[in-house]
Amino acid sequence: MAKDSKAKHLPLSGVVVLDLTLARAGPTCVRHLADWGAEVIRIEPPVPAGEDVIGRRNGADFQNLHRNKKMVQLDLKSEKGHAVLMRLVERADVLVENMRPQVKDRLKISWEHVKKVNPRLVYGSISGFGQTGPYRERGGVDQIAQGMGGLMSITGFPESGPVRVGIPINDLTAGNLLAMGIAMALFDRSRTGEGRWVYTSLLEAQIFMLDFQAARSLVKGEVAKQAGNDHPTFTPTGVFPTSDGSMNIASSSTRLWTRLCDVLGKPEWKDHPDWNTGVGRTQHRAALNKAISEITRQKPAAHWVEQFEAAGIPAGPINTIDKVFADPQVQHLGIAAPISSPLFGDTKFVGSPINFTGSPREIRYPAGEPGAQTAEVLGWLGCSEAEIEQLRSTGVTQATDSKPRTERAA
Repeated sequence: MAKDSKAKHLPLSGVVVLDLTLARAGPTCVRHLADWGAEVIRIEPPVPAGEDVIGRRNGADFQNLHRNKKMVQLDLKSEKGHAVLMRLVERADVLVENMRPQVKDRLKISWEHVKKVNPRLVYGSISGFGQTGPYRERGGVDQIAQGMGGLMSITGFPESGPVRVGIPINDLTAGNLLAMGIAMALFDRSRTGEGRWVYTSLLEAQIFMLDFQAARSLVKGEVAKQAGNDHPTFTPTGVFPTSDGSMNIASSSTRLWTRLCDVLGKPEWKDHPDWNTGVGRTQHRAALNKAISEITRQKPAAHWVEQFEAAGIPAGPINTIDKVFADPQVQHLGIAAPISSPLFGDTKFVGSPINFTGSPREIRYPAGEPGAQTAEVLGWLGCSEAEIEQLRSTGVTQATDSKPRTERAA
């Protein structure tokens, strides 16, 4: 394939990744690899006649998920399409998928199938509930995992009933974890010469994210309940009103509590019999929060953030998403990465949150049209123009780009 000059000095440059992912969890994993230089070949099925996929594909979400990839269309259900994929497997370093186990078995692209073709391949998988066990065949989506994994039982207010988190946290976490696992497996391969199957699930990702709440249950038998905006164990830590909205204050230790009393002009609270210990502050949280709120609502959030920051007390405003990207620190971090898109013009996508010294953090290419690099990739495999045309005419692929290129990948 044509070498990606922009990825030359990135950590994963030269790594060839086959992307067979769907929905969000798998693409989140592959986005990490693509952003940091991997040569990602995204395999998509040919579009059935009369089906319109352009609307969704041209949306901001798809474009944000699938930047920095080469787009190939291939019918994996056909014998010839499967054969082409196996030729790609022979030359790839990584394959990532998040299909149901029975689907990849039926398509003959499971770990057991592909490791026979390329023993050095790192094979990454995400499922709903695990690759084995009684729920193996179930399809999983983020909200189902939020419920089954305990998150919805501790999110929201006691009177609200279960509440989902406002982002697909399990999809994102599972994708993040798999990307880390793939990097580990590639490092291990550099020593052993052998590939590995790396896998996780939405359910495992959710339980992992329960963190200290899970530890409380496993070690002490404490079952956490909904606590609204209050921290479940440290008081006062939560949301408090201001004259122009709301803010977060985190005064989680005795040292910070005494400073909070001074900032609020209530030094006598330090000796209040109900509030002079951490246990007491949590037991009498409602009264304490009410007393703090009566003071904080008298001034705007910016005033209190300045006062608390000067006293070393963590605090911050509660921003809408537009205000997030207007924040000077967010702008300084540069996580809203600029890109020139044929769909949106000069715009910004959410960049990688990872930083490396000596490697730029940038989005190199927008997501391409369906099959945009099919001929290029097939040419890299050694297919002639006549062979590519034969695959196109039989519906195995819908290559849309120009003449194939025969350069090998870096």
